[in-house]
Amino acid sequence: MTNSKTPTNNSKGNELYAIAETSGQQFWFEVNRYYDIDRLNAKEKDKITLDKVLLLKDKDSITLGKPYIKDAKIELEVVSHKRDKKIIVYKMRPKKKTRRKMGHRQELTRVMVKSISIGKSAPKSSSKKETKPKSDKSTT
Repeated sequence: MTNSKTPTNNSKGNELYAIAETSGQQFWFEVNRYYDIDRLNAKEKDKITLDKVLLLKDKDSITLGKPYIKDAKIELEVVSHKRDKKIIVYKMRPKKKTRRKMGHRQELTRVMVKSISIGKSAPKSSSKKETKPKSDKSTT
């Protein structure tokens, strides 16, 4: 029974997180955490904004996008550029004495999440309601 209580205590620490898409992959972003993503064309200390947010969890609610959440953004800061560890690619054709050995190191960018936010969509919908009666008056 103590095992069931332990995950609930850990989930309270993760009150705000978001799942976003970048570089063709989906990442689970939390504030003040470092992440290594594919190389971005940005200098160190630059600010980057991700708009492709798929899921956002607050203290009280979970917001799901269809496919993305409107007005949601994640602010990232570029910490450094680095290279991943080397992987070996070995190709061989059997019975042909053909062998090829290559190495590959992926270029990465280390980023830190500064903030996760979502804009309020209620004021935008109220401003649209105000513009509709004005267009009706102009047509009559």
